[in-house]
Amino acid sequence: MRALKLVLLVLGIAAIVYAIHRIGWAPILEALARLTWWQLALVCLPYAVITAVDTLGWRYAFPRDPAPFLRLVGARLAGEALNLVTALGSMGGEAVKAWLIRRDVTYEASVPSVVIAKTTLTIAQALFLLIGVALAWSLLATDSRVISAMVWLLVVEIAAVAGFVGVQVVGIVGRAGRLLQWFGVVQRQDYAERLDAALRDYYRRDWRRLALSTGCHLAGWLLGAVEAYLILFFLAIPADLVTATVIEALGAGVRFAAFLVPASLGAYESANGAAFEAMGLGAGAGLAFSFVRRARQVVWIGIGLVVLVTMGWLAKRAELQAGVSTGPSSST
Repeated sequence: MRALKLVLLVLGIAAIVYAIHRIGWAPILEALARLTWWQLALVCLPYAVITAVDTLGWRYAFPRDPAPFLRLVGARLAGEALNLVTALGSMGGEAVKAWLIRRDVTYEASVPSVVIAKTTLTIAQALFLLIGVALAWSLLATDSRVISAMVWLLVVEIAAVAGFVGVQVVGIVGRAGRLLQWFGVVQRQDYAERLDAALRDYYRRDWRRLALSTGCHLAGWLLGAVEAYLILFFLAIPADLVTATVIEALGAGVRFAAFLVPASLGAYESANGAAFEAMGLGAGAGLAFSFVRRARQVVWIGIGLVVLVTMGWLAKRAELQAGVSTGPSSST
């Protein structure tokens, strides 16, 4: 899998180089030159709100109140940063989220919450893409190829979400655990069965929290459209909030479809270039928009990695202190 991701990463970089070669640096630099340093700093701010809202979505993925909210925020920042910079795939960062809150929540409670939050995030992403399709269809005089691409991405995402939820409700994890035990890969499959039970109980009993988790994540996607509009405004690209929402929805669908490509590198830039050109905004503007988005991403990756190191150090220190305080005492 890592070899495949490396190949896809190289292909993604090649796609960006090809797009720049085809479009030329001039229109890209012309758009980027309109952005000042303070505007770039301002572009980074909405993601803080998006993170807070998405963290609420994760919080509602627990059947009851979990770790303190700020610790969940830190774990999410660290996990998402790892998702973007490592070749481990999304599960690398998701596992780190559960590890960083282990002082407050057991793995038996945190791991199901991570799976559920990933599910509700994807459901919300599909709903957001549906909103984008509806807006493009009814309000924008855009190229039919853009709408067709969005519709196909929506079909793929709905099918994936249905399969993902179905696997959890039916209890495939526990069955896979029994199969792995039969082949001698694992010694015990009771943990997989407990994970299955936790997922089934949540989906069958906690409908209100499921709806709240999905709603929070949908709010996060909609805030992403506001962030996109802010970037377009600072780049002096003539686009309203509806256009920004369509662009963001298309980008979300592309990132979902290209989940195997590290950070969707190349796929995201190529899709934006083609979409901006089809909507009459210019392919150069699409690449400039993508590069500003990547710059914001780099800033928050750095913040996430700092949070990861800090939280890991604090957790280790707390464990050492706990070990000292509960160590053997002398008897008289």
